[in-house]
Amino acid sequence: MQPVEIKPSIYWIGVNDRHTEFFEGLWSIRNEGISYNSYLIMDEKKVIIDLCNELSIDELFEQLRRFINPAELDYIVINHMEPDHSGGLKALLNVAPHIKLLGTSRTKEMLESFYGITENIQVVTDGEELDLGRHKLKFLSTPFVHWPETMMTYEMTEKIIFSCDGFGGYGTLNGSIFDDKAQDLKKYEQHALRYFVNIVSSYSKPVKNAVAKLESLPIDVVAPSHGLVWRRDPLRIINLYKQWAEYAGTSGDPEVTLLYCSMYGSTEKLMEVVAQGIADVGVPVTIFNVSHAEMGDILPSLWIRRGVMIGAPTYEGGLFPHMSFVLDVAQRKHIFNKISAEFGSYGWGGGSLREYTERIQGLRWQHFDSFHDKGMPNADDLINGRKFGADFAKRILEG
Repeated sequence: MQPVEIKPSIYWIGVNDRHTEFFEGLWSIRNEGISYNSYLIMDEKKVIIDLCNELSIDELFEQLRRFINPAELDYIVINHMEPDHSGGLKALLNVAPHIKLLGTSRTKEMLESFYGITENIQVVTDGEELDLGRHKLKFLSTPFVHWPETMMTYEMTEKIIFSCDGFGGYGTLNGSIFDDKAQDLKKYEQHALRYFVNIVSSYSKPVKNAVAKLESLPIDVVAPSHGLVWRRDPLRIINLYKQWAEYAGTSGDPEVTLLYCSMYGSTEKLMEVVAQGIADVGVPVTIFNVSHAEMGDILPSLWIRRGVMIGAPTYEGGLFPHMSFVLDVAQRKHIFNKISAEFGSYGWGGGSLREYTERIQGLRWQHFDSFHDKGMPNADDLINGRKFGADFAKRILEG
């Protein structure tokens, strides 16, 4: 994509990444891709806000050179040191060795530890302002959204918040960078939810702190480092992040995430009737086969839904390994205070219930009930499994 003017003399000069399969080496983006949003302010002082990863820097330079020789830049604002934003920094310094680097005190430390950079660094403090000529920047400390050095930059003249990972989302920018021109805004919102839960949800309290910090500022545009630039309804994405952060430590909406895996079909047969029982009561249920589903898709469902139904066969005296891994990641992401139940099949001796019980203690999940079948489920097992699902759904509606 070519550069896009956001406001007078302020430009998006980012790049789309349609090739990386796993963001942070973990979260699949092979279908939706991601954008690296970099921004340029052309004024008496010329500023670039955030960069991109090392592999995309040549493309970003092409964007930049449509306006200016990179050597003529005065400042680079480093809102966040993660390499998807700072990976192109040394390449920029090779062509603009005198550019001044602006960031927090923690950013200064990380510049040395990541890249060996110790010169031309200007530490900015919370609330500090920088006059560029017509435009003026204000720096806002927002630690742990989602690293300790993170800040946001507010352009005071045009009322733009450059929020870096805050209010960001997965998904390449397909033809337009703006929310009002997005062909499928709901899809971008789902990408943003998935991004929030995968990347930021462990730091929900700092997210809420950041949102509170912005409440006193007039905001016309939200310009994150990934995903859409929000100008028609800039508060929409801020309020969504606030809403998603509020789920932290709560049970969530009266819906069910059903996670299952099956070795030879027994547990899958039970899963079908358990899901049927949940639906009988009118409770929405979202089903994931954890042996095939992407972890990045499972976590948002767990984050916002109250009920978790676990279906897994016993494997060597414990939970099936794929299920065990999901619960481990859920604990790392602080998906706490859910209501759960467990079912499954076993060949000769159980054991999955024991490990499941241990796991949910760490997750602070409330156990409702368990249902197990030895061998292949018969007709009575299927009837009882459906009732088991219905009883669980009723419990979810109770709150």
